[in-house]
Amino acid sequence: MRVIAGRARSLKLKTPKGPDTRPTTDRIKETLFNILQGELTGCVFIDLFAGSGGIGIEALSRGAAHAYFVENAKEAAACISENLSFTKFTDSATLLKQDVFAALPMIHEKEAGIIFVDPPYQAGYEEKVFQVLIRQPYVTENTLLILEAETGRDAGFLEKMGYQIVREKIYRTNKHIFAKKQ
Repeated sequence: MRVIAGRARSLKLKTPKGPDTRPTTDRIKETLFNILQGELTGCVFIDLFAGSGGIGIEALSRGAAHAYFVENAKEAAACISENLSFTKFTDSATLLKQDVFAALPMIHEKEAGIIFVDPPYQAGYEEKVFQVLIRQPYVTENTLLILEAETGRDAGFLEKMGYQIVREKIYRTNKHIFAKKQ
């Protein structure tokens, strides 16, 4: 896995060993960031269930002002820390080594530009995370929330909670659902 573009372009990132994380492939990451390119410059980016940190690091590399990485798995959090140091993004990043639900209220920003949510598939976190997010003061009508999910995952729960689905990008094995608070 590598950084696709920007200041840290082509740097290889470490990934945690084992089945607990599934790093986003370079091809899917490139497609995602081509979609996001106009939104990144100067934004606050939040990477939930961050794994290796590859998504948040890509955002920093492409111009995000600050990125939060939320990861409670010890090995994965250590991997994020190493990747931030290697890419020289430590000063523009905050690593919260804890459960997502405990971490979300600890983020004190006026507004988050983009929030990337990539929970373990089949764990049932999606709805719970979006319920907590909609109550956070940094989630505004301008905040773009992205859920990475299995291709068959129904996202109808988002609209029932007060989000509007603005785009959906389907890949071979998963999809990205883009939403905004109504």
